[in-house]
Amino acid sequence: MAQKTTLKRAITLPLLVFYGTGTILGAGIYALIGEIAALSGQFAPFSFLLSAMIAALVAFTYAELSSRYPKSAGEAVYVSQAFHSRSLTALVGWGIVFTGIVSSGVMARGFFGYLTEFLVIPESLAITGFVLFISAIAIIGISLSVTVASLVTLIEIGGIVLVLFVSRSSLPSLIDQWPNIVPPLSWPVWQNIIFGAFLAFYAFIGFEDMVNVAEEVIEPEKTLPPAILLALLITTLFYILIALVAVLTLPIPQLAEHKAPFALILKTNSDIPPAIISLISLIAILNGALVQIVMGSRVLFGMAEKGVAPKLFGNINRATRTPVIATVFFAIILLLMALWLPIAELAKMTSFVILTIFALISLSLCLIKMRDTINRANHFSAPFLVPLFSFLACLGLLVLQLAG
Repeated sequence: MAQKTTLKRAITLPLLVFYGTGTILGAGIYALIGEIAALSGQFAPFSFLLSAMIAALVAFTYAELSSRYPKSAGEAVYVSQAFHSRSLTALVGWGIVFTGIVSSGVMARGFFGYLTEFLVIPESLAITGFVLFISAIAIIGISLSVTVASLVTLIEIGGIVLVLFVSRSSLPSLIDQWPNIVPPLSWPVWQNIIFGAFLAFYAFIGFEDMVNVAEEVIEPEKTLPPAILLALLITTLFYILIALVAVLTLPIPQLAEHKAPFALILKTNSDIPPAIISLISLIAILNGALVQIVMGSRVLFGMAEKGVAPKLFGNINRATRTPVIATVFFAIILLLMALWLPIAELAKMTSFVILTIFALISLSLCLIKMRDTINRANHFSAPFLVPLFSFLACLGLLVLQLAG
């Protein structure tokens, strides 16, 4: 009997940290800072800090679960272990796939928008080429996919470092401006900070994608937890520094209204062409979509293994050691959505689905820890209050979103 072809374990800790950092950074921060400033004004750094604290609770929850169950389709596996419900497992798995497709579709549209600054090309042709390119990389192999994602992450970080470098002269004024940046104990002020944090929270989404390549990570039980936490720590530092530089460099109304705040900061503080940031944003979008298609295909593979998705998604190509059928399926649905469906409306649903899944994952770990009282030294373990507070925080954000 022929031996079953499996996914290839090729991802080391450094590669996984770069992969995760690039996933979290994405292209969002390049435009999001202005929208957050519109909500929380000069207190935008505290919005990022608050959202980072909530993201950290979820990240620690994922760190333990990924160490306990290092499998593809991580979220579906975690919910299955906690609730033993096939329907809930399938619902969570397809929810993750849905958010990945919608996110990629939004990125495909964004890619076309940035591309028009450099090249005149029909939208359908640009989007089709975009989807085919990232699909080819994802199919060729996980080593290539993660290496490309890591290299692009370096470019993304380079863009952020460039903005910080040209704005370095504004940082000494932080001492004088500190009283204006620290929020007072006033509910209306903190209400705006919380609304800003709600928006900033989505700049931290991405670490959850890391668990879905668990079966391609070397020693995942030991590698995944530190990789998730390191990626979140790195991005948190970048986000808070960028938020500080932005509010110190630009008037809040100008920052809030500008569509490309990074380019505006660069233009204000240097003679470097803003097109450089546009090019970096273009590359960042490619990276974000590549990560999503890798993640989505692995979720489909893991769901097939659990028996909650068609078995053909569980097929691994012998040559590439990747789930080619699952990748092609994801790419086709992505292309159809990007070309013909109202992606903007679908994108509004994504945040609700993600928060619901985060709440379910946190509750899952609570239930698992209550049942499994044995102190197991072979996996990462977080205190029980971490998933409990994570569940309450996600639930609180969901209520705020529904109320808004």
